[in-house]
Amino acid sequence: MNSRDRVLARVRAAVADAHEAPGPTRDYLTSHTPDDPGAMVDLLHENLADYRAIVHRTDADDLPMLLMRLLAERGAATILVPPALPPYWLSAADPVRVHDRAASTPAELDVADSVVTGCALAIAETGTLVLDGGPDQGRRRITLIPDHHICVVRVPDQVVASVPQAMARLDPARPLTWISGPSATSDIELDRVEGVHGPRTLEVVLLSE
Repeated sequence: MNSRDRVLARVRAAVADAHEAPGPTRDYLTSHTPDDPGAMVDLLHENLADYRAIVHRTDADDLPMLLMRLLAERGAATILVPPALPPYWLSAADPVRVHDRAASTPAELDVADSVVTGCALAIAETGTLVLDGGPDQGRRRITLIPDHHICVVRVPDQVVASVPQAMARLDPARPLTWISGPSATSDIELDRVEGVHGPRTLEVVLLSE
């Protein structure tokens, strides 16, 4: 018997008569937000803006013109697009499309001025967007390399109040990316630097459907 076996034997002997530990108690609230879709969308808007995201509201009819304007104001000549981005979203925009391909190198993706995606969910209480690599979002890297990300959130269907509610709707086996505002970090003196490990500018379009 080696040292490890002796230690484990002593542990087993010490706990042999112990009572079984109780299971976890999960009687906490899953949300602190009223179950009101309009209030949740307003709270999401407020918290996104608090994280320095630029927030827009529109409907399906006006979305193409809004995206065209946002890309034109940015001077975007090339945009990354996921494989199943709804075609009408960019029907009014004329930049060169760069499609999400496995063979694309980081250097090739870095040339793109902007990326336009959908999302899996948005969390109102934390102002967080969750991407899961779905067809309208593409691979994680296309949302991390370009300096400008436009994310379209379908409201109210894709909005939940809290993180526990989000976890119940997300697949943990998928590559989840949680985004709260544009990429930023601070050094020990709290000097904020943006664009360190993701887009420097995050624009969120709340799309009423």
